[in-house]
Amino acid sequence: MALQIEEIRAMAVRVAASHHLELVELEFQGGVKFRTLRVFLEKDAEERAKLAALVENGEEIDLPRGVPVEMLSGVTHEDCANFARDFGTMLDVEDLIPGAEYTLEVSSPGLERKLSKAEDFTRFQGSLIKLQTFTAINNNRQWQGRLTAFADDILTLDLAAIKQKGNAKKATTEQVVTIPLANVEKANLIAEI
Repeated sequence: MALQIEEIRAMAVRVAASHHLELVELEFQGGVKFRTLRVFLEKDAEERAKLAALVENGEEIDLPRGVPVEMLSGVTHEDCANFARDFGTMLDVEDLIPGAEYTLEVSSPGLERKLSKAEDFTRFQGSLIKLQTFTAINNNRQWQGRLTAFADDILTLDLAAIKQKGNAKKATTEQVVTIPLANVEKANLIAEI
């Protein structure tokens, strides 16, 4: 029996929704003996809006200093434990992961979360990001900067927002670079603390 990753993903989405959570990412790694299913969750949009409203109203919330509320997933240890219990039970009942042994890890995506969908780039406009492209732009595949705009599947990075390293320094004297979303191999937020 082969691993049915899309069925696992669909089940994770359903279980997460029942806990007012959203699936950010799901990955399965390992060989025969040491297999790990990692699930990254955040509060759903409604719950994130409630968290933001509390912060706006001056409520005391345990936020890391200097971290914008939108960068937080809002997920607690209790959220992860409840999801893991329900999701793990369903995985075992449906037998979607063949073989007896695997490790289920559930967590928030973290402050330097992966950006993969167009919605991620829209949501995190104004944030510092680092990314790697499939093909070089101005002889460079590694970029860091502030995501100033995302429209029509084109990212606009302000390179002056962060000190460039290596080839990016040499690659351009321009302060702004535009990158098509289709050319983004991987991207992550850069925590601003």
